[in-house]
Parts: sequence; C-alpha cells; structure tokens
Amino acid sequence: MTTISRRTVAQGLAAASLLPLVGKAAAQDYPGSQTIRLVVGYPAGGANDVIGRIIADRLQALWRTTVLVENIAGAAANIATDRIAKGPIDGTQILVVPPQIAINQYLYAKLNFDPEKDLIPIAQVARLPNILVVKKGLEVHSVKDFIAYAKANPGKLNYASSGNGSTIHLSGELFKRMAGVEMSHVPYRGSAPAVNDLVAGQVDLMFDNATSIIGQVRGGTVRALGVTSIERSPLLPDLPTVAETVAGYDTASWFGIGVRSGTPEAIIAKIEQSVRTVTQEPVVKERMATVIADPVVSDRKTFGEFIVAERKKWGTLITDLKLRVE
Repeated sequence: MTTISRRTVAQGLAAASLLPLVGKAAAQDYPGSQTIRLVVGYPAGGANDVIGRIIADRLQALWRTTVLVENIAGAAANIATDRIAKGPIDGTQILVVPPQIAINQYLYAKLNFDPEKDLIPIAQVARLPNILVVKKGLEVHSVKDFIAYAKANPGKLNYASSGNGSTIHLSGELFKRMAGVEMSHVPYRGSAPAVNDLVAGQVDLMFDNATSIIGQVRGGTVRALGVTSIERSPLLPDLPTVAETVAGYDTASWFGIGVRSGTPEAIIAKIEQSVRTVTQEPVVKERMATVIADPVVSDRKTFGEFIVAERKKWGTLITDLKLRVE
C-alpha cells in the first residue's frame, strides 16, 4: 500500500492553486516565442491571402516571433473557419475573417460550427470595393447605359462570379434587385477562370473584387463601369460608384481577424491592440494600396456591430431569393 504524506498533499494542492495564475501569466505574455498561424480560407494569390500576408508580416515584426500564413481552402472558407472553431484557445491560430462569416449560415443547409457562438471577431483590417466590369464587345460605357441595355434585352445578359454565395455573386443579385434588371448567373470555381471567360467574351459582365480585376481594367481588356462601394475609392477616384446611379447600392469585400471562443481575454486584448497598431502603419497602407484595399482601424465592438449589419443585409437577400448550397 502506498503512503502519501501530508507534506506531499500540501505541495500538490499548492501547485494546483498556482495553475490559474500560470495560465493568466502565459496569456499576458502572449505570444512569447510561440509560432502563430494566420489561417486563410482561400488559395494563395487572392485578396484574402494578400491581406492576410500583409498583416502576418507586420505582426511578426511587432511580436518578434514567427507568424505564418496557412491556406486552408474549400467550401467558401467553411473548412478554415471550422478549423479555428475546433482549434486551440491559446491564440496560436487566428482566422483571417472573410465576408462569408456573415453569409454562409444563410446559404448552407448545414455548417459544422456556429459562426455567432464559436468565433470572436476581434478587428476589421481591410476593405476593398468590387468593380462592375463588362466585356469590351458590350457597347455600354456607364452604369446608366448598362441598365438601359439590360432592360431593353431582358434575360440576354449573363454575369460571372467566383462561386455561389461569394460577394461577387451577391453583388450581382443585389444589383438585379435594386436596378430592376434580369441577368443569368454563371458561377465559376474561383475568380481567375471567370475573368478569363470575361476577357474572352464568353460572359458579359462581372462584379469582381478590385484586387483581382484591376490589372485587366488597367490593361484595357475589360471595361470598368463603377465601383460597388457607397463612396468612390480614393485609390480609383475617377471611377464612379454604382450608387451614383442606383441609390443606396453598397457592397464590398472586407477582411478581419478573429479567434475561437474561449480564448483568454488577455490574449484577445493583445491581438486587438496589436492589429490596431499595425493597421495604422504607413507601410501597411502602401502595401494594401497595391491591391486597391484600404486598411481599417477597428476593434471588437465596431467589428462585431459591422458583422451584425452584414448578416442582416445578406441574410435577407439570400432568404428572399431562396439561394442554397448543399
């Protein structure tokens, strides 16, 4: 029979009582020398990935530890989001939050996570407009011209998107509703093949994000009619907004930072403050400008309220149109 002394028991109880303090100290010292992973739900090269890499690079410089970008593509970012929702709560995995966090719960019949309960949005970091572009052979030169042409040719036009439920797709559906026009949707698996067919004239138009389409606009292979943000982009000042013709029309791609629910407050606060710091750096503004994105200085409250508003907008549209992805 093993005998345990009172002294051993006392030492064990004392050590156990220190565990919460050790955990708190570890959170306050975050990230220390840990490797941090920024998880991106899309392949390398797109706006989500580019923004993630800009933020990862600046956090690495600020924290003086390794910050890696990990691309986990698939199912409109659901796979990456599920990874975070079921991952560690020590801040070693951070999600680059895409617009789909406010869309997929209405679009998909079933999710393996609850986007409202399993994730904590910490801060928005960037916003960029989509651009309404048409193929060169379509003889319209303004949003007004385009609407007139679409109404004169109901159902003749088709628009491409990077996939069902993307902001590119929903921008088209919102435009149809607000402008009172009919167009057919042609979904692709990603923006690149959609743009290729647009340039080739196989589809008529697209509401592509600025990062993806700006090279084609500047190269003259497609014609830009307007940006989808409510205000003109300071990076594209000569391009009118769609809202100048269709009052109130406002869509954009945006990205933020989030972690799994249950992450200690001290870690969340450190990430929040650090992200606010780097998004104010001139180098971040310069690097984001190359992909037609504006940095956003944000916090948990404003980002959370923004996502609630986005859910209301897109949830209503998706529900009304009975859009569904199985």
